[in-house]
Amino acid sequence: MKLRRQSYKTSHCSQRVIRGLLLPACYGKRLCTIAIFAVLAFAGCNKTLSTTTNQLPSQAWASPVALNVRSSADVVRVTPGGVSISAGGSTDATVAISISPGYHVNANPATFSYLIATELTPQKIEGVTAGKPVYPAFEKKKFQFADAALAVYEGEAHIKLPLRAASNAAKGMRPLPISLRVQACDNEKCYPPANLNSYIKMEVK
Repeated sequence: MKLRRQSYKTSHCSQRVIRGLLLPACYGKRLCTIAIFAVLAFAGCNKTLSTTTNQLPSQAWASPVALNVRSSADVVRVTPGGVSISAGGSTDATVAISISPGYHVNANPATFSYLIATELTPQKIEGVTAGKPVYPAFEKKKFQFADAALAVYEGEAHIKLPLRAASNAAKGMRPLPISLRVQACDNEKCYPPANLNSYIKMEVK
């Protein structure tokens, strides 16, 4: 008696139907003589398909739930660069802001007055004067929680901080404390703002 055969393909396995029994073609051209082998092989193909599907979300950026975000400090980092300045001279320090994928912070100035803008505040130290921070260019993006597009920073942004050393400034290494005020948001909501404290390593020559 001849067996009726029909072939079809899935995204991972090519299989045959023999009287309602699925046999994977990956076993070769010879058909399995024991039905349980065919069933187990088909289950293996299904497992492969399921595993591949389950791996897809892990390739996307982590959601706020996955990261357990409680504050803007959980998704924003500040990294000041070091500077060298001559007594009586001036230079610019660079403060890098790193924002986790899937999040953003408000630009400076913020789009609306009720939004918390990203703001860098340097402390005062003797012999060195800090100027007004120069904030980077922003992107305009639309989010679910706002009716209009907002000016934001994403990924990595750099703030320039002008510095001037007095002619009688004491020479040597010294830290310049800074504080960065930020509020991080995702596509749906914003998180409690945070003050990120750090310092610029500064050498006066």
